[in-house]
Amino acid sequence: MADVRPFRGVRPLEKLVEKIASPPYDVINSVEARRMVQGNEYSFLHITKPEVDLPVDIDLYDDAVYEKAAENLKRFMEKGWLKQDGSPCYYIYRQQMGDHVQTGLVTAASVDDYEKDIIKKHEFTRQDKEDDRTRHVYSLNANTGPVFLTYSARESLDSFVSRYARENKPVYDFISRDLAEVHHTFWVVDDRESIETIRKEFSQIPVLYVADGHHRSAAATRVREIKRKENKAHSGQEEYNYFLSVIFPHDQMNIMDYNRVVKDLNGLSAEEFLNALEESFTVEKISKRGDEARPTGIHRFSAYLKGEWYSLTAREGTFNAEDPIGSLDVAILQNNFLSPVLGIGDPRKDKRIDFVGGIRGMKELESLVDSGEYAVAFALFPTSIIQLMSVADAGKVMPPKSTWFEPKLRSGLCLHLLD
Repeated sequence: MADVRPFRGVRPLEKLVEKIASPPYDVINSVEARRMVQGNEYSFLHITKPEVDLPVDIDLYDDAVYEKAAENLKRFMEKGWLKQDGSPCYYIYRQQMGDHVQTGLVTAASVDDYEKDIIKKHEFTRQDKEDDRTRHVYSLNANTGPVFLTYSARESLDSFVSRYARENKPVYDFISRDLAEVHHTFWVVDDRESIETIRKEFSQIPVLYVADGHHRSAAATRVREIKRKENKAHSGQEEYNYFLSVIFPHDQMNIMDYNRVVKDLNGLSAEEFLNALEESFTVEKISKRGDEARPTGIHRFSAYLKGEWYSLTAREGTFNAEDPIGSLDVAILQNNFLSPVLGIGDPRKDKRIDFVGGIRGMKELESLVDSGEYAVAFALFPTSIIQLMSVADAGKVMPPKSTWFEPKLRSGLCLHLLD
């Protein structure tokens, strides 16, 4: 059963929360981060993207980057911009983007659960990214970015969380507009009865699933191992045995499409390209543009080529509907076309392909192709949370870039110190 702890969170002063809270470190690049921190000494990006305070040509993995992150965290706490709660708490975090609302619990999740597969994964990690997060967490002695977890919705827990939020005043309530307009609301759960209720509810939940944050959770495991070796009195109850997480019920998750753009047609003419598509898909030219050209259902795709959109439907027999991996749309496109026709064998490494989150819209795909930078764009129907959970339950790994979750969790609302 899932072991999730309350903890003494480190949080912003209410009057500073809008200035401190920032996008996650991995959805913006250094150039964007430098622009966002201009005129804002409070931005949490000074901690999660500390290169903004160093020379532009700094190697992002230079020791100075991690030292600056630790220095900035210390400064934020010494100035009182961030303060630690006096007793262990759970926290409720609600996000609203458009009509979509999701309400989750901020907790300390167990490294042991991660290692025992009580927290299930669905994605491979990259060594360089794991190394980076491990160094960042160890240097700061803190989890600064939460792992995004989910569980099979449990009515008793979910109704309790909803009721608590309805009956109590939030400590933070603001709207962010830098990447997308999202309403963020945050409550502190500090009374003993509510804490015990939440703990008991999670003790009845058999498994959790990593939705987003595989590198952060893997880094937490590596940091725990380092600290265990350093601590001769290790008991297993230290804070470094747990990592920062936000946990949402599965039926509140919002997964958007994760689309593909390819730089060339692998030597094919446009006509030869369309003929090759016909072998695995039924192909139909459509007159719609922009978001109206989105695929309308599972196993359907849209391709943008030379100013025209085409609707693609996977032909029967081109995939195994019983295979939790092979039946994913990202796998169908990869196995039937990107690899055998366009020669993109490993999309993780091939420089000819790039990936565009659905939050940017279909017009972004049109723009990338119309610019001449890319030759073709493929729009996919979103992977469902049920598909993700099925893959994780089967102990398998999703193809790369299968899911794009929105809204993104704000960084800086709550930190977890490791001692």
